[in-house]
Amino acid sequence: MTSSKQTKIETKIEPGYETSTFALGVGITLAALVGIWGTACLVSAMINMGPASVIKGYVTAVIG
Repeated sequence: MTSSKQTKIETKIEPGYETSTFALGVGITLAALVGIWGTACLVSAMINMGPASVIKGYVTAVIG
């Protein structure tokens, strides 16, 4: 007669760790999207209005 040995495997899931990992992933993804969108807008402004006009507008916005 053969005996079959059964092993019990436990998987521990930590909800706090899983939640924070997911939130961090979402935050990094959104930050990347915002950065890409900002860069696209800056490049678009440089192409349409020229670099000098963009710098002048930035200085005017900062100084007032």
